[in-house]
Parts: sequence; structure tokens; C-alpha cells
Amino acid sequence: MNFLDEVPAVRRIDTSRADLFAVDVVGHVTSADAENLFGLLEAAYALHDRIDVLVRLVDHDGVDWAEVSDETIEQGTADAVAHIGRCAAIGEPNWISGAQGMLPASVPIEFRHFAAEDEAAAWEWLAATPISPPVMPAGS
Repeated sequence: MNFLDEVPAVRRIDTSRADLFAVDVVGHVTSADAENLFGLLEAAYALHDRIDVLVRLVDHDGVDWAEVSDETIEQGTADAVAHIGRCAAIGEPNWISGAQGMLPASVPIEFRHFAAEDEAAAWEWLAATPISPPVMPAGS
């Protein structure tokens, strides 16, 4: 294992909005990364009853969903339904239809996908700007 193997795949992005939860998802997401993401979201829900979410995928290489406990996924889904208003996904793959398929049809979360080159439009849609610099894809 080298030092890069220990870098978390989920990294918070500081933003101009306190009620916007924004993250970079870089490379492969392990079950520990997914559990960490749910924990970070729980903390955001504790601070703000309603939040918007921005997920920026960078060199995404899949998620180990099979290794995340069913209880964590069920609680994460229930919390998302209760607390998230809008969710912007930036980059590929476009996972929105999969996320919507996990949620009840009547969920009021507004999802929107943006290509990586349209990232500015995602931030505009959420009326926010990033404070921390973006993660650059490998080879850039």
C-alpha cells in the first residue's frame, strides 16, 4: 500500500452557502468512504434541517455498495428524503437515475446532472460558489 491508497475518496468542498453540502468524489469509493459520507451528511442535517447537495465526480471508479450495511443505506435514504431539497451531480457517470430508483417516487428532491465542463452552471443552479479549489483529474 502506498500513501495515495490512504487518501479518502470523499472530500468536503467549502462553499459560500452554509446549507450546501458539497463534496468531491475522487477515484474508487470504498465502504469506509461511503460510511464516512453518510456521517458527514448526518452532521450537515444536524446543523440545517434542509440542505442542498453538490457531488463532483473526479476520475470516478465505482463504489463498493455491497460492503455498506443495509442499515446505513436505509438510514441514509430516509435522511436524504427528510433533509435534501436539491442535488447537483457533476461529472460522469450520471448516477441520478440510480439514486432516484432507490427513493420513493413521491420524493421532492430535485436532481440535476451537469457535465464536468458545465460545472459553473451547477454552482449557479445552487446559488453558490466553491471556496476550496477544485480537484483536477489525473493527467490535467
